[in-house]
Amino acid sequence: MLKAETIHKSFRQGTKTVHAVRDACMNVREGERVYVHGPSGAGKSTLLQIFGGLNRPTDGMVAFRGKNIYLFSDKKRSSLRNEKFGFIFQFYHLLPELSVLENVMLPAMIKGGLSSKDVRSHALNLLGRVGLADRVRHKPSQISGGEAQRTAIARALVNSPDILFCDEPTGNLDSRMSDQVYALIRDISDQTGMSVVVVSHQEIIEGFSHSEYFMKDGSLEKVSYHAEAEVTQGEREIYG
Repeated sequence: MLKAETIHKSFRQGTKTVHAVRDACMNVREGERVYVHGPSGAGKSTLLQIFGGLNRPTDGMVAFRGKNIYLFSDKKRSSLRNEKFGFIFQFYHLLPELSVLENVMLPAMIKGGLSSKDVRSHALNLLGRVGLADRVRHKPSQISGGEAQRTAIARALVNSPDILFCDEPTGNLDSRMSDQVYALIRDISDQTGMSVVVVSHQEIIEGFSHSEYFMKDGSLEKVSYHAEAEVTQGEREIYG
């Protein structure tokens, strides 16, 4: 599904050149869950942003379903992110003026193609699935960190992405809630065939990932391959 070849990212910091990512390579299969770990400052977030079409590499190629995404126009790459990619970040990035339900609906309203009634129904189903059926009218300031993260997960899933990118998705959560979040993502991946790439400096629950990488000082190394990723064929939309 996703293929990255010899990704390099460098930038200037004063008189120095900083190499954030050094010749990184990765293949992500349909339905595969990938875990990239390493210390803070290793380049993990930069790598994930490059994979997700958010940060152009200095060198190298990222292909989604055989097409180099950095040869796309900015508009086409934005559409790709909206329609095929999902993103979960450590700090949620919920819009404070919108309710939980409205935050989840927003990407689908931007994408278009469904009536507002259908989008609302789909978003409500997702919020029920992440245990937030009783929080749909609340604003982000009125919910806990764990609830905000689960809202962000539902928002990331509302357009039924082919691949989900997670950047320290449980960095602000306690261990019990972290385990629940990873279990939820794993279950949805198993049920829909959605691929997942997680970058984190924390450990994740056993049995989550099919393959594991370690990153330090911008260099990416494959640690292990645990099992064949199973692909769920047919319907890919998540309606609970």
